[in-house]
Amino acid sequence: MKERLTIVRHVGFRLWEAVMKTVDRYRLTFTDRSSGAGVVTDEVIVERTDAVGPGGHPVYSDPTGILRAEISPAGEVRMLVTGVYQSPQAPRVEALPEADQSS
Repeated sequence: MKERLTIVRHVGFRLWEAVMKTVDRYRLTFTDRSSGAGVVTDEVIVERTDAVGPGGHPVYSDPTGILRAEISPAGEVRMLVTGVYQSPQAPRVEALPEADQSS
């Protein structure tokens, strides 16, 4: 976690500021829900982009730019559709420590 994301909101006549640490990379794990066995089918590493999602949180993307997700500091994931006919599943999310980010 290299940088901090500062969010300033106007609440009434006061300014409310929250300083949150942001993570550079996450591992998203998708499982095959149709099999009933919960078998892991895919793991994708996503990196933080300069974009901000509809919820105001950083957007993360895979190297191709096809898989995009808005991830809150609490680990809540909102998958963002990047093409027609996509219906992305909600993955399990895991922050990657800085030591793992060199790979």
